[in-house]
Amino acid sequence: MHLRGTKYLFGVLLLGLLAGCTATTATKQHTSSSSAKVATKSSQTAAKHHQSTDPYRHWHSVKKVTLPILMYHSISSGNQLRVPAKEFKTQMAYLKQHGYRTLTANEAVYALKYHRVPQNKIVWVTLDDSYKDNMTAAWPIIKQNHQHATINFITGFTGKKTHLTLADAKLMKASGAIDFQSHTVRHLDLNDLTYQVQLTELVSSKKWLDHNLHQNTQVICYPAGRANALTIKADKAAHYQYALSTVPGIATSQQDQYNLPRQRVVPGMSLAAFSSLLEFSD
Repeated sequence: MHLRGTKYLFGVLLLGLLAGCTATTATKQHTSSSSAKVATKSSQTAAKHHQSTDPYRHWHSVKKVTLPILMYHSISSGNQLRVPAKEFKTQMAYLKQHGYRTLTANEAVYALKYHRVPQNKIVWVTLDDSYKDNMTAAWPIIKQNHQHATINFITGFTGKKTHLTLADAKLMKASGAIDFQSHTVRHLDLNDLTYQVQLTELVSSKKWLDHNLHQNTQVICYPAGRANALTIKADKAAHYQYALSTVPGIATSQQDQYNLPRQRVVPGMSLAAFSSLLEFSD
């Protein structure tokens, strides 16, 4: 009887252990399954959030992006680089009335790089040299029309009375109507400089803009509109994505990204002449 009892007790204990192991395994499987479901749900939620916050989610792909880049300087009067505020206002009204979307620098880079656009009529409005009147004359018009423009900023000119200060740039950027890209530190003709001096101009201006405006500056606008092979080498070393020249023409996604053409707006242009700057043929 004692031996039988012992065997019986051992059997009961063994069955209990097996049952416990089975229950533990089932619990682990259930927990693992639940965790997987939670992870999948979290992943799906994150994907939906990304889609809802992706600013380019409604853009469509095209074979070739064609982008008129308008070039302005001072919004005032006096010479061929100065477009009066009245004319600028009429031209911005024309763009709005004819359904043009005025891109930001980041949007322009994205469009050209990935061959995607928000709509058929797009334009990039740029103003070179960061004149003070860009703030007093151009900015109010851009804001009123709910449009956008890029100012190519000379970082070493912030102490000049005729040019924008850092405080001006921060205020304008905060409005969402203006962004700032590089026009070098001293606005020297890059063709006349050694590679090292060119690189210093490009790197220093980008670092200044990145640090002070909390951004990733992607575009360099060449002073005098000219660049040589060393300039393009320096562009890449300084981590610029695109570069603007003063060569006339319509920019496309099939062109050299470090020598994009622009359409110069001059004072006294008729609306017909202005509209011709936007026209292109495939």
